[in-house]
Amino acid sequence: MRGVLSGFAVIAVVIGVGYVIGRRGSLGPHAREVLTKLAFSVASPALLFTTLARADLSVIFSSRLLVTAMSTAAVAGVFVAVGAVRGWGVGRTTIGALCSSYVNSGNLGIPIAVYVLGDASLVAPVLLFQQIMVTPLALTVLDLSGGGEKGPLWRRLLTPLRNPIAVGSLTGVLVSATGWTVPGPVMAPLTLIGNMSVPAVLLAYGISLRGSAAPGRGHDRHLVLLSVALKSAGQPLAAWALASGVFGLHGAPLLDVVVTSSLPAAQNLFTYASRYRVGESLARESILLSTILSVPVLVLVAALLG
Repeated sequence: MRGVLSGFAVIAVVIGVGYVIGRRGSLGPHAREVLTKLAFSVASPALLFTTLARADLSVIFSSRLLVTAMSTAAVAGVFVAVGAVRGWGVGRTTIGALCSSYVNSGNLGIPIAVYVLGDASLVAPVLLFQQIMVTPLALTVLDLSGGGEKGPLWRRLLTPLRNPIAVGSLTGVLVSATGWTVPGPVMAPLTLIGNMSVPAVLLAYGISLRGSAAPGRGHDRHLVLLSVALKSAGQPLAAWALASGVFGLHGAPLLDVVVTSSLPAAQNLFTYASRYRVGESLARESILLSTILSVPVLVLVAALLG
């Protein structure tokens, strides 16, 4: 399980640096907001574009993607249904649904895929599905809810085309689909800017932990506990049931999809919550708890299916 431990160690160190920065006030009182805006508006769109522009889109048609899509929809649907019944609001329910189903497929998923599954490409279906489908859809919902668009219908329908994350993802897919090779002088600075995304997200997350209450005890505790239960247990179980019972996967392919579904909630969800000023404590606490719980969950999955 060297991949699990090394992946978590890297994340923990960078978050810890952010926490120290927050305690010392090294970057001023608005450090978290600046880092969040940098990640959301500049670095993450560049990262998504450079990643997807060079991606093999043929993985979209794999059974692994279908398992990922169906398990994601299942657990997110449960959270949305409960949120609708309890009246949690569109914004908080959307963030909670993301925390229940959106896995850390990048900075944690890739090293785990390499060291546990033996092939980094196995995380590609999850990465592409989340970037192409889930992110644009969720951010459009957040744009149109609460403080979202108030203009005419045609302007509201064009919301995804004005969202930096969605634009970066969709433009990258378009480049990959057409087979066009982005010139080096264009791709190199975009890659450099995109490399800021993950550190900025993790540092902002670390800064936010300063002075925050213990996870699962705040006013959003019911939302946090539900999202963590769905992420840590519901999604891996749904992926296992679908992969083995519906698609007949077994052995290594079954292990692949269950391991990727067992990854914790991604840190960039906190960026989205901060950007739209909704469910910030929900995102922060859900990410922290699901990350802690994912260690024994991943070890258990590897022991049972490996």
